[in-house]
Amino acid sequence: MDINFKLEIFEGPLDLLLHLIDINEIDIYDIPISEITTQYMDYLELMRQHDLVIISEFIVMAATLLDIKARMLLPAPEVDEEEENESSDPRTELVERLLEYKMMKSVSATLKDRAFIADKIYFKEPSIPDEVARYETPVDLDALIGDVTLTKLNRIFHELIKKQEDKIDPIRSSFGRIKKEEISVEESMKQLHDYCLMNERFSFRRILGDAHSKLDIIVSFLAILELMKLGDICITQDGVFDDIIISSNIVQKTA
Repeated sequence: MDINFKLEIFEGPLDLLLHLIDINEIDIYDIPISEITTQYMDYLELMRQHDLVIISEFIVMAATLLDIKARMLLPAPEVDEEEENESSDPRTELVERLLEYKMMKSVSATLKDRAFIADKIYFKEPSIPDEVARYETPVDLDALIGDVTLTKLNRIFHELIKKQEDKIDPIRSSFGRIKKEEISVEESMKQLHDYCLMNERFSFRRILGDAHSKLDIIVSFLAILELMKLGDICITQDGVFDDIIISSNIVQKTA
């Protein structure tokens, strides 16, 4: 009955040598070249019998082992006193290569283990709870109005209404006129919002002064109060009779 067995595959000749050293429990600094060379050649013969392609690296290592074996069989050459401290062991270079390869193999195994563990780690995408996303900082109406009282606002409002009435021509007022389509508070807020995007500070009278009718003044006035309530604008007044200045907070909120 045929016996089937799996021929172990190695990454290279150094990998095979380390395997032979490990299974034979050999000191890597004192390798019995004759024994290791025999086992190495036996493995190459097994590869040949199983029709495996023997790459050139394995053949080169076989030649290296045979060369080291031959040099160790020869008598040691005489050396000068100055060279007696230098190593004449033909195995030195091979040992250094094996140690370097062993270190790289160990590092590679460590990185492979870390990659395997990392594949099993999942990270949650950053998210904000709905209640946090909907939260808005409370608006301090007193801070927005500053030292401008409702009495002052009412006085300015009536001054603008009177100014609008003074613009009326007593003769032309009796003529027929095409009424302009009325604007809502929401539309006025939208217009004022767009104006604030282009102007960070402007006059209170400037906004209400552009109104074409009492209704426009009232709607614009209400729009200003609504934007103040939302915290999009705030108003200040340096002196009692000075003009009220509107400061926009919209630019900072959209930045």
